Amino acid sequence: MTGPVVQMGLKSRQQASNLANHPGSRAKALLRFIRPLIVVFLSVPLLAACVSFGGSPSLSGLAPGAGASIGQREHPRVVAAYGGRYRNKKVESLLGDVTKRLVAVSSTPNQNYRLTVLNSPVVNAFALPGGYLYVTRGLLALANDTSEVAAVLSHEMAHVTENHAFQRQQRARQAKLVNKVVTDVIADEQEGQIALTSSQVSLASFSRGQELAADRIGVEMMAKADLDPYAAARFLTSMGRFSRFRADSLSSNANSPNFLASHPATPARISQVIETARGFTPQTNRAEERASYLEAIDGVTFGDDPSEGYVRGRAYLHPKFGFSFELPVGYTLENTSEAVLAADKNGTAMRFDGVEIPPQQSLVDYMGSGWIGGLISSSIEGRTINGLEAATADARAKGWRFRIIVIRLRGATYRFLFANADATTDLKTDADKTLDSFRRLGRIERAKLKPLSLKIVKVRNGDTVSSMAARMDGVDRKSSLFLILNGIQEGAQLRAGSLVKIVVD
Repeated sequence: MTGPVVQMGLKSRQQASNLANHPGSRAKALLRFIRPLIVVFLSVPLLAACVSFGGSPSLSGLAPGAGASIGQREHPRVVAAYGGRYRNKKVESLLGDVTKRLVAVSSTPNQNYRLTVLNSPVVNAFALPGGYLYVTRGLLALANDTSEVAAVLSHEMAHVTENHAFQRQQRARQAKLVNKVVTDVIADEQEGQIALTSSQVSLASFSRGQELAADRIGVEMMAKADLDPYAAARFLTSMGRFSRFRADSLSSNANSPNFLASHPATPARISQVIETARGFTPQTNRAEERASYLEAIDGVTFGDDPSEGYVRGRAYLHPKFGFSFELPVGYTLENTSEAVLAADKNGTAMRFDGVEIPPQQSLVDYMGSGWIGGLISSSIEGRTINGLEAATADARAKGWRFRIIVIRLRGATYRFLFANADATTDLKTDADKTLDSFRRLGRIERAKLKPLSLKIVKVRNGDTVSSMAARMDGVDRKSSLFLILNGIQEGAQLRAGSLVKIVVD
């Protein structure tokens, strides 16, 4: 092993999500480098923006009942991986009614569906064989009317009715076979790599075709169900804006074309759904639909769940485990299910997680126990921070410089990993400032920490985007987020009497 290895994340047993990349900086490359060095044991496959395991048990390619058994087996794992089920009677009632309308106009009206709202801030929706449908509360927060959510559900239903999972599985097996033949037969490494890439592109293109087909079928279902066929374009636009919003902090440009991506770039999808929608006339009152939808999601949890801890600006606070820390000025924090990540504009990346080690093992001994490749043994130093045992060390690997911290609190051990490729960057100062800020949370302070939630408010005369955004709590770049959450374009004026979403503590 050539670099630091993280054996178990603070939250690695819960859900899977994307690791972030810092845009246009060395941190992007760093987090990619760290990724293969992280050993995480998960029983559920990673589920990305719209990962579908569609396929009706009655369709060819799956034996009768096979789809239902697959969905039944995987359902508990998916729910556990996404933080459990999010229970809200108003939301469940609204989604149940929408699902019934879509099923009635689908190509398989006898197909039974089971819809679950997942307790995750990630904007995601997917399906399992047997009619298991999933949407996250993060997706519900981004949508602005019933038709937008229906567009997502109809897209996932299309994956089920078109048996895309089985088709994708067959194509994946074919690509795997091609890869094996190439690696076994072609001696020239460069030529072999070209052939391998070719087979990957073939598989990826097939997946993009499935996504576009599901978009088209979904829009047609929407129109038949007297829902707004243009809603798919609106929601895809919001997703693109939200991706770019996140890209400004930690993520790479999620909207840039990637020929190996399993999804077509958002602009291509928007163009197609608009073209499909032009063949239909909207038969719904959008204002009424928006009002009823916003009423249903009023009070829905926004962002981190208490079990995942909270990001508040540059600070991370965990009421359950009773600690907090703060990154230096210039860092942007992102709370993922696997770890807490951060990056700054100078290309420094930070990862924070937890690990189980024997209570009798000192942190100095643990630091030198072999879990870090490239460790500079002479740099190991034992410390006491705010009355807590800690240890620090440096490492070098593949051109990267690492500053590593471990600290123990109430029998649990937590780890910070700072890294940068630039030899002139002062990693020690940033790491030490962060370590110095690590502290216990008091009982009263822990009790006061509450999750953020959506609040639906009415715009009054004189209200502006700035004044409404100023009412939001616990989030960065308030004006930009307010516009995205409400599907409002930059420069638009708010209309008195209209309803909008804000995030409150």
